[in-house]
Amino acid sequence: MISIRLLTTLAGIAFLSACAAPRKPEPAPLPAPPPPRPVATAIPAQPPADWRDAPATAGAWSYVPGTAGSAALFANDPAAPLAGLRCDRPGGRVALSRAGAAPGPLPLTIVTSTLTRAFTASPESGATPQLSLQFAPRDPVLDAMAFSRGRFVIEVAGLPTLYLPAWPEIARVIEDCR
Repeated sequence: MISIRLLTTLAGIAFLSACAAPRKPEPAPLPAPPPPRPVATAIPAQPPADWRDAPATAGAWSYVPGTAGSAALFANDPAAPLAGLRCDRPGGRVALSRAGAAPGPLPLTIVTSTLTRAFTASPESGATPQLSLQFAPRDPVLDAMAFSRGRFVIEVAGLPTLYLPAWPEIARVIEDCR
């Protein structure tokens, strides 16, 4: 009888253990937060390796006839030209100017498809401060600017480089002085 009693007791314990509440599954671990998005930082614009690949300076050339000589002005706003070429017939000179203030003379470089020449530009005061230099009407740099393949460059340290189109207005002013 002991064996039946033992079996009955064990069966009862097994029966009671089957009545226990089921275990709650452990909650799934939270997904890892996404990695932070990279913040876009502005990379400073690098000057192009070749000046011919640089974007052209915004603006257009306009021809201005005059009794003492003609002029070609490059501007976005006609009231504030960025560059100019003037013929001084009585003085027999062609003046190149570009907008910009300077405390004294600065090196100015003209780059064309056929030559690169360095000059010293003098500051001029006026309604719009500018730097200028003078050429003889037959100076080869004038022809190089007029006939450069598509554009030429005026560089001055400390001022934005001007990438100017080589339009017919330039040649017209040069020819007016010859």
